[in-house]
Amino acid sequence: MTPTPTAVALPDVAPARRGHDGPFGVYVHVPFCFTRCGYCDFNTYTPAELGGANPDAWVAALDRELELAAARLGGQRADTVFVGGGTPSLLGGARLVRVLDQVREHFGLADDAEVTTEANPESTSPEFFEAIRAAGYSRVSLGMQSVSPRVLATLDRIHSPGRPVAAAREARAAGFEHLNIDLIYGTPGETDDDLLRSVDAALEAGVDHVSAYSLIVEDGTALARRVRRGELPAPEGDVAAHRYELVDGRLRAAGMDWYEVSNWSRPGAECRHNLGYWSGGRWWGAGPGAHSYDGALRWWNVKHPSTYAQLLEDNALPVAGFEELSAADRHTEDVMLRLRMRDGLALTVLDAEERERAATAVGDGLLHADGERLVLTDRGRLLADAVVRSLLAG
Repeated sequence: MTPTPTAVALPDVAPARRGHDGPFGVYVHVPFCFTRCGYCDFNTYTPAELGGANPDAWVAALDRELELAAARLGGQRADTVFVGGGTPSLLGGARLVRVLDQVREHFGLADDAEVTTEANPESTSPEFFEAIRAAGYSRVSLGMQSVSPRVLATLDRIHSPGRPVAAAREARAAGFEHLNIDLIYGTPGETDDDLLRSVDAALEAGVDHVSAYSLIVEDGTALARRVRRGELPAPEGDVAAHRYELVDGRLRAAGMDWYEVSNWSRPGAECRHNLGYWSGGRWWGAGPGAHSYDGALRWWNVKHPSTYAQLLEDNALPVAGFEELSAADRHTEDVMLRLRMRDGLALTVLDAEERERAATAVGDGLLHADGERLVLTDRGRLLADAVVRSLLAG
């Protein structure tokens, strides 16, 4: 007999340290994917890996976690909701409607709540978009990655090159004003033209937000094994930097500007949920492997869907571990996250030595002073992680 898993009990952090002011988000992690993309190291499972996925059992377990979460937080309404994964659209419209109904029932939604779901273009349809829009979803994020067949093949993506554009148009027809497309650049074998055609396709689809990420070869992925065997070259940093500049130039010319290093939008179309992460906001992460943060404490759920469900059947939050952030930890994260945003970092956040190092970065052309704030220059965005490390060194 398999032993019953044991949850980790969360400490009762003093409410004064939780920072109740500011927006509160709910993140829901859907752990299901039809296939596993070669570059992905997210907590996802294919039907074969689960011995046959049971989305209805996951929805029932999620309902119990949200109920327990709302009881712990005590009447906290959600300003933003983000359903990610995994592949949320594999649930279908009816189940995604149930997910939002559960959040609404247990937490409640702010009057102007932003509600986002990620979607794989191949598992969407006009009826899907109509159902979730009518239920209250206000934003869709579509995974395009590329329109180049050879790039999609290298990434093990299964959608056809033209499907993301068609899906975006279907979502727009269903009433969605805010649409995002995800792109990946720097894939081995990709050309400048491949990338620019992908950016142009996103713009032609009428989206008001684009997220573009440099390909990272994560340990344990199929892509990492192919690179290690010499089947594919490792992504090159100089090439990635050049491709980033291509993306930035094309999007700026089309009226989109960066508001975070990897995100561009038209005015007013910024993702409020992600802004909450980057500005030190609080959120509850529900679902297998999801992370949460209450202003002082960070915790994460058990990863496997069956373990997750078992713990909730026993009325226990499915927590695998936690950490209480010190003042130094919070300072490090503040610098790391806020500096990536267009609004930049307030000088008052830095101590005297960090201000001296910031002055050096300004002199090197990596930062510029915008009043009492520090903002990455175009060159600084290419080296954002290094800039953060230089400020915090010591």
